[in-house]
Amino acid sequence: MTRAGRLVAVLGYSDGTQRGLHPVCAARLERASEVARPEDVVLFSGWARHGATAPEAELMSQVWRRPVRRIVLDRGASTTAGNAIGIGRAARALGVDEVVVVTSRWHGRRAKALARAALAGSGVRVVLAATDEEARPAARARELACWSLVPVLAVVAARAR
Repeated sequence: MTRAGRLVAVLGYSDGTQRGLHPVCAARLERASEVARPEDVVLFSGWARHGATAPEAELMSQVWRRPVRRIVLDRGASTTAGNAIGIGRAARALGVDEVVVVTSRWHGRRAKALARAALAGSGVRVVLAATDEEARPAARARELACWSLVPVLAVVAARAR
């Protein structure tokens, strides 16, 4: 199969304190608009933390204004591993040759590692486009703790094709 194109995957973010788009998520969306090209497919990934709130993926798609080939929503991803599994499935289905993972700098290495695991053996290149906002201490602590799960989650992501 001949591969062509890029998938720009924007990872949602919510801390459960807001009903609309969280500023961290808005920064990721802004970064995505800087890197997305008209021929790209853009994947918005993120769930609804509260039952009455729209999923992060939907909130991002409502604000997005940059012309792209196609927009795909993954409304069910509630974790970074879930984001990665959705990225892997979308990239394979679309036949892209590159995935650009858009997330926060403090989250980027883990998100990229899990996306690579989800695309293991596919030949798809995974790159990171990160925002530059600083992580709050609680986010740093959570990120550090989550790294201990990466080996197990990478196996899960790789098998979730």
